[in-house]
Amino acid sequence: METAVDDEERDFEHSTLSGSFTRDGETVDVEIFRFAGTQDPWQLAVVHMSSGTTAWRELFATEQDAYRAFLEAVERDGLASFGAVVSGVLH
Repeated sequence: METAVDDEERDFEHSTLSGSFTRDGETVDVEIFRFAGTQDPWQLAVVHMSSGTTAWRELFATEQDAYRAFLEAVERDGLASFGAVVSGVLH
């Protein structure tokens, strides 16, 4: 009998597109990731130091698609919009 591995126990692979992003005096950490060793879709989350994490519900075929979705949100709503959300799902 096989037992399921909890997501918390699995390793993640982070995209090279992940990292700090600063605009207009606001800085967030962009996290683009998937389970290590898989071809799973990429997940996207933005961490704002003062207000927590904003995660996308959508999964992305490529890490570039995920980063493009982040940039579109910044252009549409501004980087400060991530500071207004407390640990929730925005997109």
